[in-house]
Amino acid sequence: MDADWVKEDETLEDLQLKELKVIQKKDGFRFGMDSVLLAHFARIGERDHVADFGTGSGVIPLLLIGRNKGRTFECFEIQEEIAEMARRTMRMNGLSDRVHILHEDAAKAFEHLEGCSMDAVICNPPYGIPGTALSSPYNSRAIARNQDNHTMEGFLISAFRILKGRGRMITVYPAQRMLHLMNLMQKAHLEPKRFQLVYPDAEKPANLVLIEAVKDAKPMLHPMEPMILYNADRNLTTRLKSVYNIQEQDEV
Repeated sequence: MDADWVKEDETLEDLQLKELKVIQKKDGFRFGMDSVLLAHFARIGERDHVADFGTGSGVIPLLLIGRNKGRTFECFEIQEEIAEMARRTMRMNGLSDRVHILHEDAAKAFEHLEGCSMDAVICNPPYGIPGTALSSPYNSRAIARNQDNHTMEGFLISAFRILKGRGRMITVYPAQRMLHLMNLMQKAHLEPKRFQLVYPDAEKPANLVLIEAVKDAKPMLHPMEPMILYNADRNLTTRLKSVYNIQEQDEV
């Protein structure tokens, strides 16, 4: 029974994707649309070896597996309790042989993985800067939401060390801080190559950006068609429906 895997302070969410399910904390950080958009955006092949930095509940590898992306996953989570929860999620889904959860700071991933061994690194990082992001009364939510000044820089340096030549670093970030992130990527010898801006609707400025950087690549940016989430009537756009496979579900 699925319920046997879940503790009293947790919930079980059906991803509506190949019968995959994820355990989450009731009052902790819970995955959102940014994770779904990131998994959809990521160019990851079926046989790729992938590292996930800050995996949290482990939803990113589940979303990728549900889209036939990635062969094995090395997932880093700094919070021990959340890492243990993610391990239970993988055992429940029968994926422990493909998805390995490590209780470790992703900035130290190079201490656990061979250099130049990963095809891709994916990361839904903490967005907030302490003192500027909304605080949370729940410790796990606050840790997942905030970063110090060196968090992303450490992630990028670690990604460079474990990525193969031409390996990809894929992440999501606040749109207004896109230039800052791209500068950090270039400093770490990860060249931004492909990006997609995400707009709440056609009348509002972009609030997120999805970026793919390539290790030791030549400078050349390739903007993708913007992702607009909602129509003027506040219904999901056709493009967002396709990301969530809603159209296919409606036809059944």
